[in-house]
Amino acid sequence: MTRVAVLDAYKCKPKRCGRLCYRFCPIVRTHVEAIRFEKDKPVIVESLCTGCGICVKKCPFKAISIVNIPDELEKECSHRFGENTFKLYRLPTPSPGTVLGLLGQNGIGKTTTLKIFSNEIKVNLGNYKDPPNWDEIIRHFRGSTLQEYFQKMAEGKLRVSHKPQYVDKIPKVVSGNVGELLEKVDERKMLEKIAEHLELKQFWSRPLEVLSGGELQRVAVAAAICREADVYLFDEPSSYLDVNQRLEVAKAIRSLKNNEKTVIVAEHDLAILDYLSDQICIFYGEPGVYGVVSNVHGVRTGINIYLQGYIPDENVRFRKEAVIFHEKPPTVSFGAGETLLKWGKMTKSYEGFKLDVQPGEIKRGDIIGILGPNGIGKTTFVKILAGVEEADGGVKFDKLEVSYKPQYISAEYEGTVQELLMNVAKENFSSSWYRTEILQPLKIDLLLDRNVTELSGGELQKVAIAASLSRKVELYLLDEPSAYLDVEERLNMARAIRRVVETHNVAAFVVEHDVVAQDFIADRLMIFTGEPGISGMANSPTSLRDGMNMFLKEMEVTFRRDPTTKRPRVNKENSKLDKFQKQIGEYYYVRSLHQ
Repeated sequence: MTRVAVLDAYKCKPKRCGRLCYRFCPIVRTHVEAIRFEKDKPVIVESLCTGCGICVKKCPFKAISIVNIPDELEKECSHRFGENTFKLYRLPTPSPGTVLGLLGQNGIGKTTTLKIFSNEIKVNLGNYKDPPNWDEIIRHFRGSTLQEYFQKMAEGKLRVSHKPQYVDKIPKVVSGNVGELLEKVDERKMLEKIAEHLELKQFWSRPLEVLSGGELQRVAVAAAICREADVYLFDEPSSYLDVNQRLEVAKAIRSLKNNEKTVIVAEHDLAILDYLSDQICIFYGEPGVYGVVSNVHGVRTGINIYLQGYIPDENVRFRKEAVIFHEKPPTVSFGAGETLLKWGKMTKSYEGFKLDVQPGEIKRGDIIGILGPNGIGKTTFVKILAGVEEADGGVKFDKLEVSYKPQYISAEYEGTVQELLMNVAKENFSSSWYRTEILQPLKIDLLLDRNVTELSGGELQKVAIAASLSRKVELYLLDEPSAYLDVEERLNMARAIRRVVETHNVAAFVVEHDVVAQDFIADRLMIFTGEPGISGMANSPTSLRDGMNMFLKEMEVTFRRDPTTKRPRVNKENSKLDKFQKQIGEYYYVRSLHQ
C-alpha cells in the first residue's frame, strides 16, 4: 500500500494545539521523523508513515488526511502541487470530433485537469521537487492519445481556448464593452451567429462590470467559442443560466465537434452534461486529498455509473449508496399546515421593466420552488418578500421573520466560518441536531477554521446556505443555492432545506434553475413567464406536475426518464419522444407511458 498524506495549511494551527500530531505519533517515539516541523508547520513523510491514523484523530482542527491507495495506482500519478498536497491520478483521453464530459465532486481534480490541458499547469507526474521535462512527459504517456497531445503542446503547435470556472472574476482582469471585447477575439468569424443564439445583443454595449452572472457566463462561453483553437475547454458553463440558456449554450458548445475540434466540459448539471457530451470520464477519490480519473465511458453509461457509485470495469466502489431519483412527482409534504403568508395581486415597476404578481399563499411545512428565465423578476419577487424591495403602492412584508440568501455572495465577513455561524446560530450551534442536519450534510464541519475570505465559490455557497438555515425564522428565501455545487452537494443541500423546514414547521421559497434540484426540493412550483428584461408574470403556486409542465412548455423542452436510474434526460428536439410528449402535454413526468 502507498499512502497519500495531505495537510490543509489553512486549518493547521500548531501553536494552538501544542503540536499534538508530533507528540502522539508512534513513529516519532522511535526517533524516526515521520512527522517533522518546518517553519512551524508539520510535514508528514509518506514513506515512513504507517497509516495508523493517530495524528488524524488527535488533530483538533481536522487538518490531516491519510489515505491508503494501491501501489499500482502510484505509477499512474499525473500531478501533485507539493508535499502533503492534493494528488491527481491519470488523465482523461480526449479525441477530436468528440465532446468529453468530466463528472465528479468539487475538489476532486476536474479544474486541475482542465488547467493541465490548457498548459496553465505543467504536468509533473507527481515529481514536484524535480519536475520532468517535456521529453519525459511525452515518454510517460506513449501509446495513448495524450502522447500526441503533449507533443504538440511542447512544440507550441496546440492552440487552446479555455472558459474558466468563476466568471464573476472576469471583470476584475478584463474591462470594456461586451461587443468590443468579443469582436477582438472573433477569430472564427462566428460572432454574429453565436450572439444570436446566446442572446448577447441585449447587452452588447454594456461594460463587463455591470453584467449579471448569467450574462457574464454567456459572454465567456461566446469568447471561448469564437477563438480559433484546436482544443476547447469549458469549466461549468451552465452556472447562473436558466434552462433555455443552458440548452442554447450546450448546442453552441456541441457545434464545435462538427469541425473536428477537441472539446472537454466539466459540468454538474446532469441533464445538460448528458445533452452535450458524447463520452464521460468519472473523477472519484477523496475531495482535497486525491482524485482518480476513470476510463472513458459512453455518456448514458458513464452518468449512470456515477449515480450508482460503482465502476464495473475497474471494480471500484466510490460511494456507499446510489443516488435515487423520483420516477413520479413526490406528493405534497404532510407537514403543510396553517397558512403562513398570503399575498394578493401586486406589481413592481422599474424603468423598462414591470413585474405582475398573481395572488397566492404559502403554508407551514411548504417549500415552493421558483422557476423561470433569467431577467423575468424571480429575484425581485424574493427581495419583496425579504423586505429589501417594496412593491408598487408601498406593499411590503415586514411582519414576518425572514432569512434571505441572495443570488450573488461576497466574502465580506472578517473572521472564520465557525465565528460566523456561531454569531448566526447562537446556542443552536453546539446542539447535536445542528451538527447532524446542517454542518455534516453540507460538509461545513471541514471548513470551520477557515477564514471566510479564503473560501472558494462552492465553499462560500455552502457557508451562505448554512448561515441562512441557521437563523430562527418563519420563512427562508434562497436564491440559486446550487450555483458552484456538485451533484452530491446539490442533493445534500436539498435535504438540509427539507429537514429544517419540516423540523421547525416553517416555510421556504427556493429560486433554482437546475430542474433536477427543484424536483428534489419543491412541494409546489411558482412559474414566472413573460419577456425577459421587459415584463414578467409571477403565476400563483401550483402542483409540481402542473408547474413543471407549464414551465417546460414555455421553454419548449421535454424530459424523459432513464430506465435504470430514473434520472431526467433532455429529449432531442423534434425526436419521436419529444413530439409525443408535447402532443399529450406531459413534458416532465410521462404518466401516460407508465400507466
